[in-house]
Amino acid sequence: MDRNKVQALICLLDDPSEEVYSTVEGELLKEEVDIVPDLEKAWESTGDAVYQRRLENLIHTLQFKDLKARMRNWLSVSEDDLLYGVYLVARYQYPELRYEDIDKKVNAIRKDVWLELNDHLTALEKVRIINHILFDVHEFGRNNTNFMAPQNNFISDVLDSRKGNPVSLSVLYSVIAQRSGVPVYGVNLPKNYVMAYLDEGGDLATVNQGEEISVLFYINAINKGAVLGRKEIEYFVKQQKLEPSDSYYLPCSNKDTVQRLLNNLVYSYESNKQNEKVEEIKELLSLFGDISS
Repeated sequence: MDRNKVQALICLLDDPSEEVYSTVEGELLKEEVDIVPDLEKAWESTGDAVYQRRLENLIHTLQFKDLKARMRNWLSVSEDDLLYGVYLVARYQYPELRYEDIDKKVNAIRKDVWLELNDHLTALEKVRIINHILFDVHEFGRNNTNFMAPQNNFISDVLDSRKGNPVSLSVLYSVIAQRSGVPVYGVNLPKNYVMAYLDEGGDLATVNQGEEISVLFYINAINKGAVLGRKEIEYFVKQQKLEPSDSYYLPCSNKDTVQRLLNNLVYSYESNKQNEKVEEIKELLSLFGDISS
């Protein structure tokens, strides 16, 4: 980045000529997100509404371009890190959000769980401990006040408000469980999202490789970690008139989970008539089609 060149271009953003502005904007959009602090400083130093709006548009466009690049990289290189994937979803709303801050908050809860666990506990006993820490001690739960709010899909908001939806609460639960050595993974069940507690030795890699895997039971995060059997999932599928599928009973990929969160955001923004946000989230979703499952 040539800082002098960037500063000179920023100064030209308030030119009344649309032709000049268009040329300057095009040059600045070739830069990386690193120039955002310079744009923000320029915004703070002026009271010109037109100049500020141009700066705001540039900032958002650069930050969104950066988010798309990060998401594309996650999909192709590091899809095994679920927390990082959902962190990227939150960066859409909070571009300055740091992964380290999210990771630290999650690890603090994980430590509370870890202190109560030991190798002599049964699978059900381990789940009861995680349930107690998450839902009783930290008081996480469903956002009954505004279930369709976009914030329910942003892990940063969920950690701060202690409220979420089936996907976001399950993500938090499964990440904490896995970091504590408990094999709990998300299941992409339509019209709900639950988790599977895998038999000893099972993990997501086993599922992805198509190997046979045993699920001990299912967990419903939206109902304070209630334990479900396969028959209850089968009843739910039948009740909802869903076409039977093995995928309703097995862990899904982290890519599927992040895609589900983004789809939730589309519904949220559509219901709020925030059409620009809808189109941007659809742009992010289009990246998932570029990468094979």
